[in-house]
Amino acid sequence: MEYKELKRELRTKVQERMDYGKDLSDQEVEETIDEVLLGQKNLVTCPVEIRRKLKKELFDSLRRLDILQIFVEDSSVTEIMINGKDHIFVEQDGRLRKLDTGFESIEKLQDVIQQIVAGCNRVVNEASPIVDARLPNGSRVNIVMNPVALNGPIVTIRRFPDKPITMEKLLQSDSISLEAAKLLEKLVKAKYNIFISGGTGSGKTTFLNVLSRYIPTDERVITIEDSAELQLQGLSNLVRLETRNSNVEGCNEITIRELIRSSLRMRPDRIIVGEVRGAEAIDMLQCLNTGHDGSMSTGHANSARDMLGRLENMVLMGVELPLAAIRQQIASGVDIIVHLGRLRDKSRRVLEIVEIMGCENNEIKLNPLFSFEELGEDSAGNIVGRLQRKGVLLRENKLKAAGLS
Repeated sequence: MEYKELKRELRTKVQERMDYGKDLSDQEVEETIDEVLLGQKNLVTCPVEIRRKLKKELFDSLRRLDILQIFVEDSSVTEIMINGKDHIFVEQDGRLRKLDTGFESIEKLQDVIQQIVAGCNRVVNEASPIVDARLPNGSRVNIVMNPVALNGPIVTIRRFPDKPITMEKLLQSDSISLEAAKLLEKLVKAKYNIFISGGTGSGKTTFLNVLSRYIPTDERVITIEDSAELQLQGLSNLVRLETRNSNVEGCNEITIRELIRSSLRMRPDRIIVGEVRGAEAIDMLQCLNTGHDGSMSTGHANSARDMLGRLENMVLMGVELPLAAIRQQIASGVDIIVHLGRLRDKSRRVLEIVEIMGCENNEIKLNPLFSFEELGEDSAGNIVGRLQRKGVLLRENKLKAAGLS
């Protein structure tokens, strides 16, 4: 009997023995699996390793994420991409590869999807085929179902490290220079408003987590996200807010814009918006311009200058304002932009750190502080370069107010 057929037969026997009339614990399910395996005569001569593998796969199939569970638990896996039941890719140690396995059926994949969304009170179906969710370990999940996804359910899981990345680790991997790291530490403590930009997978959320470690522990911090994934450490007065989708049960949608407005009544010292991607940009800028210094956010862009253009476009999605007024809001609200990138050797680097100098002749002035310079490649094909200082911080008002100049 083939392995897949054996596993399918064993799972059917386990399901027949399970009492679905009560809420079974994981231990009870494992005991039921053990009973079935012990009663299977053709497994008596099987190596112990095969029986252990069968037991884990059966348990993952019944109570976890089936074939995905082993990759969700693997700290070297950073991304899992499911394109229908048979095409699964994982990014491991920076390299993308296709798995030689798949789900038994579309129905099994859909069961796993429903298990994921139910765990964070989300709904996904044909009427609402797109949803953002998260796993218990904090991994971010994006799901696109039929009829939008033509080649079957599409699931993308972004797995974050079990232990939050620290600035020391970024320094060890040459993602940032010591000089730049020390400057950013002072800027966070002095409550500069910092915006982190970069492309997909460039490490924006990770870098935001790193900078948050410099926030004084006695401050009240409010985080606002589409799907909670930030891992802020050492903050006792922390409030975490997450958006909600509308559903058929009558629950109304709660957007980032509403959460930002509500957070202003919670007496925050700092507001951290996980990612700005739409009309909420105007609410975020108003926070930055109304005394909530030290706030941070992230956004998708190709450069620090492009991030300013994207902010302008996002503000126009929410309100009709003259471009000059929008640029003045951005220049007054944002102090620093840190731009990240993922280079061709798959390494993540800080590529730019720029200071916003204000608005002159309806143009936002930038003062480049650091810029990444590529020097070549080593024998292994890794990019050699350094984050070179380009200028000095000119607006030191907040540093002086904090006694850190």
